[in-house]
Amino acid sequence: MKLVRYGALGQEKPGLIDKSGQLRDLSAHVKDLTGEACSPDSLKKLAALDASKLPAVSGNPRLGAPVTGVSKFVAIGLNYVDHAKETGSPIPTEPIFFLKANTSLSGPNDAVEKPRGSTKLDWEVEIAAVIGTRAKYVSEADALNHVAGYCVCNDVSERNFQIERGGTWTKGKSHDTFGPLGPWLVTKDDIADVQKLSMWLDVNGQRRQTGSTSTMIFSMAKCVSYVSQFITLLPGDIITTGTPPGVGTGMKPPQFLNVGDVVTLGIEGLGEQRQEIVAA
Repeated sequence: MKLVRYGALGQEKPGLIDKSGQLRDLSAHVKDLTGEACSPDSLKKLAALDASKLPAVSGNPRLGAPVTGVSKFVAIGLNYVDHAKETGSPIPTEPIFFLKANTSLSGPNDAVEKPRGSTKLDWEVEIAAVIGTRAKYVSEADALNHVAGYCVCNDVSERNFQIERGGTWTKGKSHDTFGPLGPWLVTKDDIADVQKLSMWLDVNGQRRQTGSTSTMIFSMAKCVSYVSQFITLLPGDIITTGTPPGVGTGMKPPQFLNVGDVVTLGIEGLGEQRQEIVAA
């Protein structure tokens, strides 16, 4: 299934995209796409619905982040060898993770703000997992059983804030709009192999990133298992898992985003995003 939240900011309704690409309203069956709605029992009930009998939604409404009420937004850093090399960082021997503020979550096509004082605004196409069942000390073999589905994520980063201003990476990763998610949550049963998905990102129509989840240093299962050794993951929590090479900070000379730039990105089977950069 492809599950979505649609409507004006703060007024989103739950929906799904049927096999023909039509947006259908799920409001009669679930209040919203919260962690509870991501549970196996809830997803099973939604999958059993006859999508053709759900109300069709006309027009082209805004899409919000496809999950809400998130308790944690976790991100894995330097999870592709070539990306680590382009940033001059050592290859991690175990996953590096940090937290993005929940307030950074935004819709897949919402504008991205360039923060006040920003000089090095950067892009990162990533695949994110949404947790479906509580995960604490889970094994790598069992980890994906705790995942509800997957989304495209742009781990927007302000490198000056992240690297040169002291403190943790969270500082450069958490401004409002720095976590575009979606367009939809694709349930894991619709993805044959999460480690064989192509991914890309363009800036102003020029290709910047081309990659595949097959080149992740630590697999999706490893990332979920590893984080669960330190933090209890709850239904609805998000883990975004690193980016392939081609970020602005790794270019020679480095290139960064400015107001008016347009970023487009996508992952095979998970849809596409589009963001215009605006001033905060």
